[in-house]
Amino acid sequence: MVGSAGRTYPPFGNATTGKRDHMRVVVTGATGNVGTAVVEALAADAGVDSIVGVARRTPDDWHPAKTEFVAADLTTDDLVAHVRGADAVVHLAWAFQPTHQPAETWRVNVVGSDRTFRAVAEARVPVLVHASSVGAYSPGPDDDHPVDESWPTHSTPTAGYGREKAYVERMLDAFETEHRDVRVVRMRPGFIFRRATASEQRRIFAGPFVPARFIGNKRLPVLPYPKGLRFQALHSADAAEAYRLAITGDARGPFNIAADPVLDGPALADLFDARPMAVPRRAVRAAIAAGWHSRIVPAEPSLYDLFMRLPLLDTSRAARELGWRPVHSGRQAIEEMLEGLRTGAGMGTAPLHPGILGSWSRT
Repeated sequence: MVGSAGRTYPPFGNATTGKRDHMRVVVTGATGNVGTAVVEALAADAGVDSIVGVARRTPDDWHPAKTEFVAADLTTDDLVAHVRGADAVVHLAWAFQPTHQPAETWRVNVVGSDRTFRAVAEARVPVLVHASSVGAYSPGPDDDHPVDESWPTHSTPTAGYGREKAYVERMLDAFETEHRDVRVVRMRPGFIFRRATASEQRRIFAGPFVPARFIGNKRLPVLPYPKGLRFQALHSADAAEAYRLAITGDARGPFNIAADPVLDGPALADLFDARPMAVPRRAVRAAIAAGWHSRIVPAEPSLYDLFMRLPLLDTSRAARELGWRPVHSGRQAIEEMLEGLRTGAGMGTAPLHPGILGSWSRT
């Protein structure tokens, strides 16, 4: 069976390992960036019999194999009925916006995660795979040495996104102590991109008032960037492959996932055929803050603070224990996203639909 990234997936399980040959997997947030890629990877796996995609709005124009969709709000609806009988639950649902209403993102991200974890325990699902983030990590070391999964996960608490990711990490600590029979995996990826998610990511981070043709312009004379910028990215299909390996294998615990190379201002400028121009961090923050307070830019300035302090990720554990190797470079993932911005790419799900003009999205 061939997956979306050109991989051939072998049948899952055999008599020698004793693992199950057939699986039923429930995916929350199944219609978003990572969710759609995970569903596609699981649908291509011969060892997965059925997939239940849980989202607030079920898709009208996306019909992956083996998959049924159910409409559910993680903060209010009965989740036990949806996860009962599953071999694994993959929790991807997350709201990035509205950053001007932190109580709303807390309700969706923290309360929704808590209710999902409780449903997993009540339904006796044996595997829980949770989407954490590089954003859960505390600021990186001064020497920019990549950190492994033992690095503290206290985030930068002034940013709602980091505060919520770190809090859910503590919830999982308690969950693992109380439910030792559940195999818990925490995925901590870098920034995830692909062509089909360009419109969604523009709405979440840049806002509807920033023209897509400007962001995706292949030729700019100059690209300003904040001094010290560096980060890691990966393609959605590669992230999905890491999830598939975690779901169908027997690993547990946290895993960093990111692709080479580390990207910085000059590397981004090269993508635009532009001259790089480093500008003071404070100047960039002031511009973001002005846009956020005037409600032109949806990303809050404290998210920029978190972004600039993130550690680089050591992904050797994922390679060693999951057997995970990214097919795409981080540069290729961003190139795809930029091409998606230029062409108005999207998918037939509500979060990824290119025609939705709202400034925030949740699955």
